[in-house]
Amino acid sequence: MTALAPDPPPIDLSSFTFGEKRMDNRILIAYATFAGSTKEVAVEIGKTLGARGFSVDVIPVLENPKVSDYQFVLIGSAVYQSSWRSEAIEFIKTNQIALNRVSVAFFSVCLSGLADDEAKRSIIYGTVRPMVNPVAEVLFAGRVNRRGMSLISGGIARFTPTMDFRDWDKIHSWAQSVFAAEEANGE
Repeated sequence: MTALAPDPPPIDLSSFTFGEKRMDNRILIAYATFAGSTKEVAVEIGKTLGARGFSVDVIPVLENPKVSDYQFVLIGSAVYQSSWRSEAIEFIKTNQIALNRVSVAFFSVCLSGLADDEAKRSIIYGTVRPMVNPVAEVLFAGRVNRRGMSLISGGIARFTPTMDFRDWDKIHSWAQSVFAAEEANGE
C-alpha cells in the first residue's frame, strides 16, 4: 500500500477538539511528532472518538496538558530507531501518578508499524510500559518525506520521495474499539 504523495506543509503543533464538550467521557490524545505524520494520525483518532460520543482534546505533549482533567488518555509518538520521542517519554514520567489513575492507551507511528506484532511493540514500548499499564497499544505505519529525512540524514533527503504507508482503515478501526471495555464498565 505504498503511495507516492506530495510533500506535506511545515509541521504545525496544533491542538484540536472533537465531539461535544462535556465534563465526563473526556479523552486526551497527547502526541509527539517528528515530521507531522503522528499529529495527523492523532487527529483522525480524535475525529473517530468524537463521533463515538467522547469529548476529545488532541494536544501536543510539549504543551503538557493536565491529565487529571480526563477519564481516558491516549499517548502517541513518532518512533525513530525503535524509540519514542523523548518529549513523549518525559510527558509520561512527569504525569506518571495521574496516568495510573485513568485508562491509558499507546499508539506509535513508524515504518516498523507495517508489521505490528508483540516483539516490535515490546521493543518500542519497553521504556514506557513499566511506568504506565496501558489497556491497549498499537503500531501504525507512518509516512516518509523529504523534510523528515533531512532532519536525520541530511544530503540523501533530496533523493527520498515522500511515501505514505499509513493504513487509515486500521487507524479508524482501532479508534472505534479503543476504550470500549472501559467505557462499558463505566470507567
